Amino acid sequence: MIPISILWFRRDLRLADNAALYHALKSAYPVLPLFIFDKNILDKLPKDDARVTFIYQTIEDLKKELQQLGSDLLVKYGEPEKIWPEILKQFDVKEVYTNHDYEPYARERDDNMAEFLTSEKIIFKTYKDQVIFEKNEILKADKTPYTVFTPFYKQWHAKLNDFYIKAYPTKKYFKNLLQCKHIPHPSLNEMGFEKSKLDFPKISYKNKLDNYAKERDFPAEDGTTHIGLHLRFGTLSIRKAVRDAINAKSNVWLSELAWREFYMMILWHFPYSASNSFKKQYDKIKWRNNEDEFKAWCEGNTGYPIVDACMRQLNQTGWMHNRVRMIVASFLTKHLLVDWRWGEAYFAEKLLDYEMASNVGGWQWAAGSGNDAAPYFRVFNPELQTKKFDPKFEYIKKWVPEFGTKKYAQPIVEHTFARERVLKVFKEALS
Repeated sequence: MIPISILWFRRDLRLADNAALYHALKSAYPVLPLFIFDKNILDKLPKDDARVTFIYQTIEDLKKELQQLGSDLLVKYGEPEKIWPEILKQFDVKEVYTNHDYEPYARERDDNMAEFLTSEKIIFKTYKDQVIFEKNEILKADKTPYTVFTPFYKQWHAKLNDFYIKAYPTKKYFKNLLQCKHIPHPSLNEMGFEKSKLDFPKISYKNKLDNYAKERDFPAEDGTTHIGLHLRFGTLSIRKAVRDAINAKSNVWLSELAWREFYMMILWHFPYSASNSFKKQYDKIKWRNNEDEFKAWCEGNTGYPIVDACMRQLNQTGWMHNRVRMIVASFLTKHLLVDWRWGEAYFAEKLLDYEMASNVGGWQWAAGSGNDAAPYFRVFNPELQTKKFDPKFEYIKKWVPEFGTKKYAQPIVEHTFARERVLKVFKEALS
């Protein structure tokens, strides 16, 4: 067996501008790329989970690219802690390269893998790739992490320069990929999954940037970039996205990209906030958690048209406009007094672009328990939100065709009553 390096793909499914791949290709050994369909994650997902289909299709595309270069992608299905000993029996692995992941499970997995590989005298190297700044790179003067976005963004923006957004020139070193025959890989069915029928957004956003600030809040307009899925799985480099934002002078979109990094830093520094309120006193709130009302919210049958349109869009497409994500989150936590964790879990199941840090951060923002959050007494009025962001009911009529007829559901709760109720409950818990 010839000695090799392995590039372990996870949330970075591209050959271009990939930090770990770049460093692997510059190592002393030929590089075999690897992807593991992780049973620890997949076993919790439904059989037709659209994200698994997206990843699978992307993996097939990567294999074709690598095969054209005389190499291939080794694809495994199982638990990483069981897969890696098998790989070491199959190959003479000297070094493993991969990119950082900041979610709690990923951190535990990588710590375990680092310990195992080190015990096998294999070098394990990891790199920053899915963000511009990570971990301790943006801190306050006292060396503690920011918990409010505006000062965080001020420093993030001030530190930004060409060095941090320059692409890694991986193509230059493709000759260092391991030359090998085609490697068989498991099918979706063999892993217990079915092909999803949902459509996936293309990487096509530059034409949105000129009017992004004007159109991004109106769900009837196609004014957002739809690249969350591609940033989530690394089919688009964050460095390219930031360069495009700067070149288009789209400062609002640039700040949205920074919000993503803000929430990733929060999750890194405060991992407890993945499942507990960032402001710990909010865990004292006595949620109603009415299962019938939660079901009505999930299905888009609350009798509040803007809320129902949002939920039906999510259920049918796997995507929801960012403005209305805030509206439905506020409605569930404030109008219905359902624990934000219920809503976060539903989004985790349904959103194509689900990303733990941003999703948890957004839900805690809406509930008032998170970073830089809306104050608990701010309760979105769905009717006012409709007048402001869907005044002609274009979005609502698209997703709620029975709107305005006798077939449409009656409001599940009256707004003024709900507002008074939530203020009383929150005040008691926080006093």
